[in-house]
Amino acid sequence: MGKHSFTPRRRGVRASLSFATAATVAASGFAPAHADDVDALIEELASASDEATAKMEQIKDLEVQIDEAQRTLDRSVADVAAAQARTNEARLAREAQQSGVNSVAASTYRTLQVDNVVNALGSDTPQEVIDKSTYLGSVARSRQNQLEGLRAATQDVIDSARAADVAKAEAQYTRGKLQAQRDRLESERQDIEKRIQDVEARVDALSPEARQAWANQGNPVSPDLLAPAAFASGITGAALAQLGKPYGWGASGPDAFDCSGLMVWAYAQNGKSIPRTSQAQLAGGTPVPLSQLQPGDIVGYYPGVTHVGMYIGNGQVVHASDYGIPVQVVPLNSMPIQGAVRY
Repeated sequence: MGKHSFTPRRRGVRASLSFATAATVAASGFAPAHADDVDALIEELASASDEATAKMEQIKDLEVQIDEAQRTLDRSVADVAAAQARTNEARLAREAQQSGVNSVAASTYRTLQVDNVVNALGSDTPQEVIDKSTYLGSVARSRQNQLEGLRAATQDVIDSARAADVAKAEAQYTRGKLQAQRDRLESERQDIEKRIQDVEARVDALSPEARQAWANQGNPVSPDLLAPAAFASGITGAALAQLGKPYGWGASGPDAFDCSGLMVWAYAQNGKSIPRTSQAQLAGGTPVPLSQLQPGDIVGYYPGVTHVGMYIGNGQVVHASDYGIPVQVVPLNSMPIQGAVRY
């Protein structure tokens, strides 16, 4: 989304900013001291903007974590219900099997202990009596083995249900903790929103010269000077099609964008899903050396990776940088690079 915390963000562009401001002021006939005033004003506005965007980036990241925690909780609850159902089914099956085993055991006992004489008289040979007793004993042992197997299986299911209960408790704790963090940040966001309104009001109130200096901080490249091939590529073409659209806090298109939102939107137009926040975007892709950058790669900027842009080739990136500055193309090294990834 935004850039990063505060004054260090501007040091990398201060020289170019001063040059652009001085050139604009000279052309307009203002005194040189006015250029310093504009520089100071832009530095002040940039710091306020950085603080607001950094805090909003934290809120977005927490929202992603909360959503994932909720999905984990939902899966855990479903696992608990399924495990409990399996446990109940296994218990019923074991009870039914136990009843059958008990019946066979009783029958075997009566046959062997009470009806031995009758069986002997009703059998053709003593061997038949032995065979029948052996058979009944085998059936009883088989039933007992089945019961032991069911008991073991039931215990496994009970253990699984207990593990699912633990997972549910952990997920609930995680979600509760994240929600508490979000509530705290939302409270801070109310204050940040006031600062955002202040930044927007002050940017909107800039003189034409100061407004131009604000928009030219990164030395933007004119669209007329861009290589046609950049517009032809699917992902970079989708991003470049947004040139000139306004910056929007937390926006991901189609009418306004923040930095990570522009990346998400461009990739989505090409059937790819990437993380929502700038930090997650740089962490989620495959790292690539700057010497091997290809169009469509995402470049992370500033400590903490609080800003991202998309490499379009020819040493340039397209990005959405700040309020009052439309989506534009700037030199790759116009901001302090923290790394690059490919999706």
